[in-house]
Amino acid sequence: MADRPPARLLIDGHDVAPLLVADSWPARLRGLLGTTAGGPPYARGALLLSPGNSVHGWGMRYTLDVAQLDAGLVVVRTAVLRRGGLLASRPGVRHVLEAERGAFDAWGLRTGSRVAVG
Repeated sequence: MADRPPARLLIDGHDVAPLLVADSWPARLRGLLGTTAGGPPYARGALLLSPGNSVHGWGMRYTLDVAQLDAGLVVVRTAVLRRGGLLASRPGVRHVLEAERGAFDAWGLRTGSRVAVG
């Protein structure tokens, strides 16, 4: 994950933020642990856990927006993950997108949105 430059997060075709893709087991395990909230306008961006279907907030320093995505990168559920919380897996979920709380509203991400990596 750290060896490559950030990609871009596209939501419904709109470029909204930097995106890191965690596509190895160590990167998915680390997630956003050890990071701090950046505040509006969410310049830090988002993290895509791929593959992934559930996430936890143990050890996190701030609240997250979390989206569970299907195999086609369509949002099937969004939730707020508080510090120490758990978002359980759901049938059909293949990827998870995480960002600082408030980012999804700012970016217009909601159930049914299509996510892409640019």
